[in-house]
Amino acid sequence: MSESTTLRSFGYEQELKRSLSLTDLMIYGLVFMVPIAPFAIFGVVFNGSKGMVPLTYLIGLVAMLFTALSYREMSRAFPVAGSVYSYAGRGINDNVGFLAGWAILLDYLLIPTLLYVMSAAALTSLVPGVPQWAWIVAFVLINTVVNYLGIESTARLNRLFLVAELVVLAVFIGFAVAAIAASKNGAHFSFEPLLKPHLLTPGLIFGALSIAVLSFLGFDGISTLSEEVKDGDRRLVGRATVLALCAVAVLFVIQTFVACLLVPGRTAFADGDATNNAFYDIAWIAGGGWLKVTVAVTSALATGIANSMVAQAATSRLLYSMARDRKLPSFLAHIHPTRKIPERAILFVSVISLVLGLAFVGQLDLLSSLVNFGALFSFLLLHVSVFVHFVLRNRSRRWHLHLIGPALGFAIIAYVLINADMRAKIGGIIWLVIGAAVLLLYKRTGRGTELSLED
Repeated sequence: MSESTTLRSFGYEQELKRSLSLTDLMIYGLVFMVPIAPFAIFGVVFNGSKGMVPLTYLIGLVAMLFTALSYREMSRAFPVAGSVYSYAGRGINDNVGFLAGWAILLDYLLIPTLLYVMSAAALTSLVPGVPQWAWIVAFVLINTVVNYLGIESTARLNRLFLVAELVVLAVFIGFAVAAIAASKNGAHFSFEPLLKPHLLTPGLIFGALSIAVLSFLGFDGISTLSEEVKDGDRRLVGRATVLALCAVAVLFVIQTFVACLLVPGRTAFADGDATNNAFYDIAWIAGGGWLKVTVAVTSALATGIANSMVAQAATSRLLYSMARDRKLPSFLAHIHPTRKIPERAILFVSVISLVLGLAFVGQLDLLSSLVNFGALFSFLLLHVSVFVHFVLRNRSRRWHLHLIGPALGFAIIAYVLINADMRAKIGGIIWLVIGAAVLLLYKRTGRGTELSLED
């Protein structure tokens, strides 16, 4: 079945340009999750895990694999743009699909804003003469231009940024290993960062789980590119999702393992700058001031440009998918005639990110808590969708993939969501209530449309 025929079976025409390979999808996912993400949050994770940061990421990998496998199964069943919006809509029903899309919109609309604010704060600390708002404006302009030029431009820049991040990561690991071998700061090789039996408790494990799950958010964005996969191969999105998640987990574990070894005997950093700059200070121990600055600048640019660029691309595809189903204003479904991109959705995300970025300067905690709620709630509906579509509707007997896996994934995400920041829960519930009101309005005005199932 050709890619155009496949889309027609779901009620759509092929509008986006199909040019992405498995490698492109994996790079997209890796850039979205940021291979050097631990640079910025190392101190927080270190304190929460009593120094067992690599163990935290291993726990997170196991936990998130269940969600990644659910994404894989649904992306193969429904190879269309829209991510969990499309999967819940077709796996359960149209109303649940809208609420899933509405929930993850909270995540996707705020992710670029959060990333811009984080990067601006980091760079302002390095270059005090440039105000945060100027960095935000610059990041928005760069990412908008790249995304507007087409998906190939985004893919090419993704490759460059991924290479740059991996080079800096390799340099840090090289200097860190040399410093450990030279016993700098009393460092020595051991397996303590992976396991400190006398400190390991169920409470610590579940606390680490909450931190780790949130560290992997972003792999789900690969599914928004389903209609831009080369030759319409419905297996590639799911395969890339699982592979990217595993690859980034390996990188997280390696870099945090050597970092922990350079601060032997520690179980926590002091509050404030000591925690926020923990990884950068460790880079100074490993290689000196130049390595500290290199690591800090790379982390800020990876977040402000690379990560936010792919976040903008994912958000625009979600808006496009919901708009063409008449769940959002139809102007967002417009496709550029030659570049084959959802140009108005891209520009809309840019404007929203710029306005919110300037409004939320300095409010990282609030932004991150709201982002987390939207993603986690949509993951819950994703797992339910797998069970309903495969087990109830199609009588699947692949219990490990369609019942046990989704049940475990649901339980893990539910635990993290229940224990989330209270502001996140309040803000998220308000967002869902607004979504329910919008859905009711659509129903009353006859705009509700049933999504076509695969023929």
